[in-house]
Amino acid sequence: MSRCSKKTEKTTIRCAIYTRKSSEEGLDQEYNSLDAQRDAAEAYIASQKAEGWTVLPDRYDDGGFTGGNMERPALDRLLRDINSGKIDCVVVYKVDRLSRSLLDFARIMETFDNHSVSFVSVTQHFNTTHSMGRLTLNILLSFAQFEREIIGERIRDKLAAQARKGKWTGGAPVLGYDVDRTGPSPRLVINAKEAARVREMFRMYLQEASLLPVVKELKRRGWVNKRRITKKGKKLGGRPFDKATLYQLLTRFTPARFVTRTSFIPASTSRSSSRTCSTRFESNSITMGVPAVRRCATSTGRCCEACCGARVVAPR
Repeated sequence: MSRCSKKTEKTTIRCAIYTRKSSEEGLDQEYNSLDAQRDAAEAYIASQKAEGWTVLPDRYDDGGFTGGNMERPALDRLLRDINSGKIDCVVVYKVDRLSRSLLDFARIMETFDNHSVSFVSVTQHFNTTHSMGRLTLNILLSFAQFEREIIGERIRDKLAAQARKGKWTGGAPVLGYDVDRTGPSPRLVINAKEAARVREMFRMYLQEASLLPVVKELKRRGWVNKRRITKKGKKLGGRPFDKATLYQLLTRFTPARFVTRTSFIPASTSRSSSRTCSTRFESNSITMGVPAVRRCATSTGRCCEACCGARVVAPR
């Protein structure tokens, strides 16, 4: 696909190559998908050398970023360079490498048009200077967006089935649990020391009926939130509790009224005390500035089919 306007004043068409891969898998290899995409684009630009096409040395590679939004560092840098007038043509391997969202793609193309930047897809050859070409492009993007949504539905269905079986669905473990990766699949195991602290936090809140006194007591005792180390060795957590983080911890273990089928109760906390906390939160109308319908009682803090449509059972 090519949509290149006539260049009457410029003898050289400066081409920027944009590449993208949704996952980080395989990016550490000597020759990965981003390299393959760039090689194909460079070969196409070389075939247009007689027209004055030349490759810019800057690389615009987004490895491990979804095409469903525009929050990508290389794409952001590409658009900034276009606004600065450094680029005449953008070359991609396929249309969906640039975006899988019709709305985002329309915004990107509007930026291209405003700065007279051409757009070329190496493996999809058609002209978008006329209506039929634009229709074909929109059809391709519709299928790309449909494919992305289907993949998302499959992942959510898989997580929901995993949660119904009482298995851990990933994410950061909450205080009171650690992740055991020794088996065939990761699972949550109880951290006895942290579990005792969680049990004490529930007891203090039921006694005080307010978050602020509990926060002050936790600060006095020097208790902090969950510490963990990522796979890359980065240390996270270990910060003192405040009202927001304490509320979040207690509600993660609380079957909230708007999450009808989720029950994630820590083994260190009785179901009765958990329900009492839930009732107390509702009677106090605590939402921490967020509408209650958007809160979720899971470790991710986000309401979705995988967590709200299934019963998650704590390990015993």
